[in-house]
Amino acid sequence: MAEQITLYTAKVCPYAHRAEIALAELGIEHTKYQIDLQNKPEWYAPKVNPASKVPAITYGGPIVPPDEPSPESEKIAESLVLLEFFADLKPDSTFLPKDAISRAKVRFFIDAISNKLSPAQNAFLRKGESPEALYKAFDYVQSLLPDNTKYAVSDNFTTADAAIAPFFARGGLALKNDFGAYKPGEGTKVLETLKSPKYAKLWGYWEAVLERPSVKSTLDEEYLINLYKHRYQALREEKQKAL
Repeated sequence: MAEQITLYTAKVCPYAHRAEIALAELGIEHTKYQIDLQNKPEWYAPKVNPASKVPAITYGGPIVPPDEPSPESEKIAESLVLLEFFADLKPDSTFLPKDAISRAKVRFFIDAISNKLSPAQNAFLRKGESPEALYKAFDYVQSLLPDNTKYAVSDNFTTADAAIAPFFARGGLALKNDFGAYKPGEGTKVLETLKSPKYAKLWGYWEAVLERPSVKSTLDEEYLINLYKHRYQALREEKQKAL
């Protein structure tokens, strides 16, 4: 019998979304518990994750209510740690490649997300900075994509794809709806550029990732749109006042 898994997550968090995608992709049974990041339960940090962040899981131990985690269960946190942990629970899957070269490529691709795409996307959406850094990140990620595979490393959906999917999903929603601290109209302009021939390979990959059932089934677009509508409008107004 498989050990119990309780995932502590939050709909808004792209890092927590990574864990949800992995669990769905691998078909791992689990219990999901939403954490309000603006009003975290007092028990969460001392009993689940001392860093007080999501995602985190309890693994093993007795089956108990999520808000009463057992001291007998293992506590594991951080999205990239969890992606590989879940893959290890399903050793026959292709979610984490078996050969050393492919595993290295997966990790290198994830490094590009962490150090190139995510910071650039955040700077444009949340700070209203020039999109030039975002275009450079698009260029870099596109340069890493193979010519004849569906996903980041191969035709198999791997941890690399699960790692980037939440940023594609959230970035795409923000650009499509022109949500951001930038001037009105700049978001849709960036999206038009992303769909241009220059980024044909990247956009094809972007669409393939977002069409993956494990991504679609774990993404609450309506929730994010309603949240972003207010959050990014406030950031835009704040940005304009500072000019």
